[in-house]
Amino acid sequence: FLDTSKQAIGMLFIHFANVYLSDLTEEDPCSLYLINFLLDATLGMLLIYIGIRAVSSIVEWQQWDSLRFGEYG
Repeated sequence: FLDTSKQAIGMLFIHFANVYLSDLTEEDPCSLYLINFLLDATLGMLLIYIGIRAVSSIVEWQQWDSLRFGEYG
């Protein structure tokens, strides 16, 4: 439930942001949604990947065993 509700809230936010931006810019809401989706799917995932790698490196360097990704005891 928590994961799906997070996704639903995110998509609802993007929907209303696109409608608001389309009123400001006189653009088609569908094209703005496509641009937002592509940016999220490329740059967003790249930023998440870089963040996870950075946190994993810090966890390994500090030897915090309980914070390692994928280690669930």
